[in-house]
Amino acid sequence: MGTDALKLQIVVIGMGSFGSALASVCAANGHAVTLIGRNDELAATINRNHMNPRYLPDTVLHSNIVATTDLSTVTSADAVLLAVPTHAMRLVCRELNGNLPRNATIIHVAKGLEVETDLRMSQVILQECADLGEPQLAVVSGPSHAEEVSRRLPTTLAVASASKNTAEFVQDILMNHALRVYTNPDVIGTELGGALKNIIALGCGISDGLSFGDNARAAIMTRGLVEITRLGVKMGAAYSTFSGLTGVGDLIVTCTSKHSRNWTAGYLLGSGLTLDAALDRIGMAVEGVRTTRAALDLAAKQGVSLPIASEIADVLFHLKPPREAVSDLMQRMRTHEMEEYVQDTTASWQFP
Repeated sequence: MGTDALKLQIVVIGMGSFGSALASVCAANGHAVTLIGRNDELAATINRNHMNPRYLPDTVLHSNIVATTDLSTVTSADAVLLAVPTHAMRLVCRELNGNLPRNATIIHVAKGLEVETDLRMSQVILQECADLGEPQLAVVSGPSHAEEVSRRLPTTLAVASASKNTAEFVQDILMNHALRVYTNPDVIGTELGGALKNIIALGCGISDGLSFGDNARAAIMTRGLVEITRLGVKMGAAYSTFSGLTGVGDLIVTCTSKHSRNWTAGYLLGSGLTLDAALDRIGMAVEGVRTTRAALDLAAKQGVSLPIASEIADVLFHLKPPREAVSDLMQRMRTHEMEEYVQDTTASWQFP
């Protein structure tokens, strides 16, 4: 089933950069798209000028998008795409729960963990939308800066769901000549890869802010991927997921791109700014900051070592000088690169 055969009612919740970009993709694919946010003035601007000057100032959005602050429009949706920050996910889902059609597919694109509970976003959604059911839930992730998706530059994504049919349904909604979408049964690995790579991007930014060069950045990315995989597999993810789009693919783009808020925040920290000053300058959510706390809590519960994430946490929350944190990482006890054996696990579809 391709997008040419579909004419669906798609509701995108979140007028930020990625929500606006994906709304534009869905509208260009021929779907009726409603973009919901909390800012009446921004909604009016999008409807009038087909632009989101706050989050995507250089991009023209598809003219068929209807922007609103009225959450009741969800009641007629075939699919609801949640593009909100992780810290807002639970509240948004509570507000949605009474309006969601029972047959709607829920898609989320948030890349982080809930700090208060250490839960993945799909777990939060299922808690708050109890009638939804796991087969109707999907997560979309991968190397995909909104600035490039909105300009229809070539991009690849993965959609993960416990249901093969749900994953392929979302694949059909999004896929077009500029956006290639793969399916994956590994929801745990997809969510953890998208969340934890933001922590490593902070570390790469810190290293670059200290002018430590390409060698240091490559080392942080490579050993960071080991940490992501170590925790992910312990929590039930498939080992192979972390070598794909939502693992190493997303890690590369987030650790090296000028569009990455997490890399930028790290760079500002490495350049001497405080965390508050760095976040104020960026002016948008930097998911890796909050996720660092949750990831270390999860690692402690699972008995997993995350030395890079631990040093980044000390810089973020305990005022440790970035240069000292890098020095402590370099002087850790010597070890083998293959210091652990991770059994290769594979994921399979739970539902048709």
